[in-house]
Amino acid sequence: MIVAGLGLRSGCAADVIVGLLREAHARCGLQPDLVAVPAFRYREAGLQAALARLGLTLRAVTPDELATAQPRCVTRSARAQAALGVASVAEGCALAAAGPHSRLIVPRLTGTHATCAMAQGEDA
Repeated sequence: MIVAGLGLRSGCAADVIVGLLREAHARCGLQPDLVAVPAFRYREAGLQAALARLGLTLRAVTPDELATAQPRCVTRSARAQAALGVASVAEGCALAAAGPHSRLIVPRLTGTHATCAMAQGEDA
């Protein structure tokens, strides 16, 4: 399974999310099977619009899942750490949703008001 993890600010535009997902695809040559976000961002209008446009499924990552994935993340954000208690949102979401033995295939990419990373589960 290939999972794209996203971190985004409230009100992030669909075009930003689509652009980041396309950039991640271009970097690794793989399409995500699903997109994972922190549970508190699940209902963001821009996110919902982007995924509808791309035909992708969304999965909410719980705070505990996000925290558990942190040791496997390769990038850290002091801003995310201060605001959310975790230093890597996009990478953490991708790794958490792809499974306990997953690995990053695209480290954090940064866009306007959003970040994206991709992970590959051991079954892919």
